[in-house]
Amino acid sequence: MPNADIGGSNPAKRIGLGLFLVLCVVGLAFLIAFFGAVRHWLALHTGTLHGGPDLYYNFWSGFGSDLGEATLITAVGVGVYTGVRKVNCHTKGCWRIGHHTLEGTPYILCRKHHPYVPTKGASHEHILEQHRKFKEASEAP
Repeated sequence: MPNADIGGSNPAKRIGLGLFLVLCVVGLAFLIAFFGAVRHWLALHTGTLHGGPDLYYNFWSGFGSDLGEATLITAVGVGVYTGVRKVNCHTKGCWRIGHHTLEGTPYILCRKHHPYVPTKGASHEHILEQHRKFKEASEAP
């Protein structure tokens, strides 16, 4: 990777980054200019405007009641992702389940990415040959 800075030497990346920054500044300017309208829209749609018995009744009865559910769903999603990442192949972009450790490394690989696992399925002769090699290696001093 000869040039890994944020803009790079590619002019399209520089133009894209510049356009993104300009749009962020313009969006922030609009947010500041129309803060009252944005605040009113947010209060109306979250239920804090025109409250019931107290000011925040509609918020906790409607929009705010979903915050606990969103937290629970996010926690479950993070847990599932962590679990999948623990058992899947460590090759970047591969979502296959990794069953085979690569000797000398902490990586777990699937049969497609492991260098010593046949991808078409192992024959009985291949399995016996691998077992013989292991026995010879373990018996050698």
